[in-house]
Amino acid sequence: MRMRNRRARAVLAVTAAAVVGLSGCDALGGGGSSDTTGTKARAKPPSAPLWDTSPASLAAVGDSITRGFDACTVLSDCPEVSWATGDSAEVNSLAVRLLGASKAVTHSWNYAVTGARMADLPGQMAQAATRKPQLVTVMTGANDACRTSVSAMTSVAGFRTEFAEAMSTLRRGAPKAQVYVASVPNLKRLWSQGRTSALGKQVWKLGICPSMLGDADALDAAATKRRDTVQQRVEDYNKVLREVCAKDRRCRFDGGAVYGFRFGTDQLSHWDWFHPSKDGQARLAEIAYRRVTATIS
Repeated sequence: MRMRNRRARAVLAVTAAAVVGLSGCDALGGGGSSDTTGTKARAKPPSAPLWDTSPASLAAVGDSITRGFDACTVLSDCPEVSWATGDSAEVNSLAVRLLGASKAVTHSWNYAVTGARMADLPGQMAQAATRKPQLVTVMTGANDACRTSVSAMTSVAGFRTEFAEAMSTLRRGAPKAQVYVASVPNLKRLWSQGRTSALGKQVWKLGICPSMLGDADALDAAATKRRDTVQQRVEDYNKVLREVCAKDRRCRFDGGAVYGFRFGTDQLSHWDWFHPSKDGQARLAEIAYRRVTATIS
């Protein structure tokens, strides 16, 4: 009898434990760990977005476009109208739009160099990194296509290697800096617009982008093939810019916006009819500002 009572109590104890165990699983939605506090587990707060749409400092790297070349006087830099860092009210540069007029002077730096090619970008990036900027703007590649001949253009593979090196250089010195990368402009469109100016064509003969602008009025098969080859190289460069940028979580490519912008005569320098005028610089600033401040999931 005593043996039977002990067996009965044991069976009841096991059954009760099983019921409690099953009840615990059901309460947690099936298999979850128990909440000893009696409250629901709190979800982790969402992490802050990696891209800051309102950076507080800016460094610019690149070539003559970012230096405002030929926008104010012939064959001269005019950095005050630079789309990236200029302080001219006519342009309303990216720095002014992001930082305000006063801070744009003290918190933006222009390391672009007229005539620079992609091979020069790592050195410029090293300079920019010393400022620890929150944003770096990149606009380069036109001079890699604008060579004395088609054969002298920078190879696509070399362009890729040099851009990747430039990004690595920046990351070593300023690992959290955001990067805005502008596409290379449509050089063939600039030729088609500028060739309407007799003055512009005379300035072109001084050596501005001979691979595209040389023999500006020639429309024969050889000239057409030459320009098409340069144009294809520009498109290949833009593909490289997009792909290398995409590998960096803090990099934004402009999606081809500068390449696709239809520069008209009002947006071209009235000295060389090739580089952006003040109005053209303003349009570049608008494109950059839209991309930098865009909310992208």
